[in-house]
Amino acid sequence: MLPQDFLSRMQSQLGAEYDAFLNSLERPRAVALRFNPMKGALPQLPFVGENVPWEPMGYYYDPDARPGLHPYHEAGVYYLQEASAMSAVALLDPQPGERICDLCAAPGGKTTQIAGRMQGEGFLLCNEINPKRAKILSRNIERMGVANALVTNEHPQRLADRLNGYFDRVLIDAPCSGEGMFRKEEAAVTDWSLETVEMCARRQAEILDSGAQLVRPGGRLVYSTCTFAPQENEEAIDAFLQRHPDFETESVSAPWFTPAGQGQFRMWPHKLLGEGHFGAVLRRKGEAELPETEASGEKLPKLWLEFAKSMGIDLPAGKALTFGTSLYWAASDQPSIKGLKVMRPGLELGEVKKDRFEPAHALALWLRGAKCTHDCPSDSKEIEEYLSGNVIPASQKGWCLVTVDGYSIGWGKGDGTQLKNHYPKGLRRYR
Repeated sequence: MLPQDFLSRMQSQLGAEYDAFLNSLERPRAVALRFNPMKGALPQLPFVGENVPWEPMGYYYDPDARPGLHPYHEAGVYYLQEASAMSAVALLDPQPGERICDLCAAPGGKTTQIAGRMQGEGFLLCNEINPKRAKILSRNIERMGVANALVTNEHPQRLADRLNGYFDRVLIDAPCSGEGMFRKEEAAVTDWSLETVEMCARRQAEILDSGAQLVRPGGRLVYSTCTFAPQENEEAIDAFLQRHPDFETESVSAPWFTPAGQGQFRMWPHKLLGEGHFGAVLRRKGEAELPETEASGEKLPKLWLEFAKSMGIDLPAGKALTFGTSLYWAASDQPSIKGLKVMRPGLELGEVKKDRFEPAHALALWLRGAKCTHDCPSDSKEIEEYLSGNVIPASQKGWCLVTVDGYSIGWGKGDGTQLKNHYPKGLRRYR
């Protein structure tokens, strides 16, 4: 039962298309996933079907399948993501080597999509103001093997004050009234009200103002929501442009979406295989070089260098830093993190103990190979045992990268007859 106030507005908004819109909400929703290009060759999976037109790595899958239970999911081979939600990054069009900020990033779908397009080059800041959601974001960054991302738990304005004009591109996937998710989530219906729409519009204006400060002159700002309300979409953009005359909408080619004004697009569930979304592409006028990076790195410790040599690990361009008890590898363009609420300051390499180096799970998921590996078929009992935390028979000695059909999934440490399991206890899923 959809709210009557919502239905009345949609009828006025859509006119002759209103019945088609209502009928689309009665149809089963399309489900999709997005492969991770940083994991190498794409697997052939029987439940994966047609490509999502606006995302080269996106594919629809059989709704009766349960890809979240497949070992490939734990290995970060793919991310389950609604097809229309992939549209915002298509409009952002991130490029390798750029500085990019995802300002409202949890749970991580769009951030990891951006990371895939960056191909490990450049600097990605992904932020989430809610601490619990920021932890989920950090875990997904780890699972997908992203090395060049800084995960923060900050208020957007704090970042804007600190990193004014620091980014080539900024994505604001704003918290919204969620009307586009009515078919997907019952809670979106029960939580909706006219007051919620108004509250969201006020909050979105604040986030937009903060995001505007982060973009360099000549840079791109993409604003997206998963709602149909004009107050949160076209009207929000009109008001933003009045407050910020240094921005303008930018024309981009997006033939899959319905134009809603220059540089603005609608994703209607009765016109494509996906839920309801809105996206706007904005450009900050002028041109400017990016500010210099403030922070330099630390010297890599000898124990890491010995471990890396023994495993054949070559790190990309970047810099080392210690955070807590762990050693991390950060993007070269990553600014100083002093004073920021940081969840993950880059790729966790591991911990330097008194007489040894202990590699992190994040490092395993980032690697695409090592001198010592042990491969488990994805349909085997062996991978179930590994993901359960049990030892598995193996002839290797010392640290060994465990893979599933060639995709890295974790660490084991061998004694010549078996691998002691180092899969994180909090991730073990087979009981």
